[in-house]
Amino acid sequence: MDIAVKTAVILPERTTLLGVADEVLAQRLSREIGRFAPGASVAVFATLRELREAAGRAPSEAIVIDFNLLGMAPFFEPIRELRAAAPVILLAPLEQQAALAPLVGAGDVEFVARLGDFVPLVAALIERKLRWAEMSKSVLGVSWTEFPDDIGSVFRHEINNPLTGILGNAELVLAHHDRLTSLDIQRLQIVVDLAVRLRETIRRLSDTWQNQPHSVKSA
Repeated sequence: MDIAVKTAVILPERTTLLGVADEVLAQRLSREIGRFAPGASVAVFATLRELREAAGRAPSEAIVIDFNLLGMAPFFEPIRELRAAAPVILLAPLEQQAALAPLVGAGDVEFVARLGDFVPLVAALIERKLRWAEMSKSVLGVSWTEFPDDIGSVFRHEINNPLTGILGNAELVLAHHDRLTSLDIQRLQIVVDLAVRLRETIRRLSDTWQNQPHSVKSA
C-alpha cells in the first residue's frame, strides 16, 4: 500500500520527515514505510534548509537524511540540531562510516549504509521507532498493572540509548587522560561507573519484568 507523501506546512501526527533530494529514492522509501507502518505519514524535503525548518515547526516521530543532502558543509551541527527534534536515521556511503562514528556512538544517529537494497532496512527502523514512540506515550499516567507486556523493551530503548551516549563520551574523554588532572579523571570515572551500574539495573529490571508470568503482569 502506498503511503501519502505530504509536503504541507502543517504536518500530521506520527510524521516521518525524509530529507531526500532524489525523487525516486523518496518514493521508494515512502512506499516501503507505508508497507511496514500503515497509517503513518511521510513528508519529503529536497533541501537541508527545508528539512530543518520543518523539524523546528512541529514534532515528528523520526527523521531520515540522505548524506547527499548535507553537501560539503560540516554535518555534525545540522544532524545534532535535527536529533533534538526526533530520532535520526542517516543514509550514507559505507566509506563515511568512520567519520560518522562519533555521532553514532553518542546516540545522535542510526547509520544505514547506501549499499545494496537498504530501503527495507530503513522502513523497518522507522516502524520500530513509531512503535516505541507509541508504547512510550501509552505508559505515561497509567498504573503499573496496565503497562504493556513489552515495557522492558521501552525501558531499554528510552533509557539505554541516551545512557550509551553518556558512557561513550565519558570513555572517549578518559582516553585522553594525559591531558586531565587527577580530579577530572576521578570524576569522569565516577560518571562511567554510575552509567554502567544504571545500565545493569535497567537490564535486570526489564529482564525481571519480561520473565513475569502474563497473569502477574495483567493482575
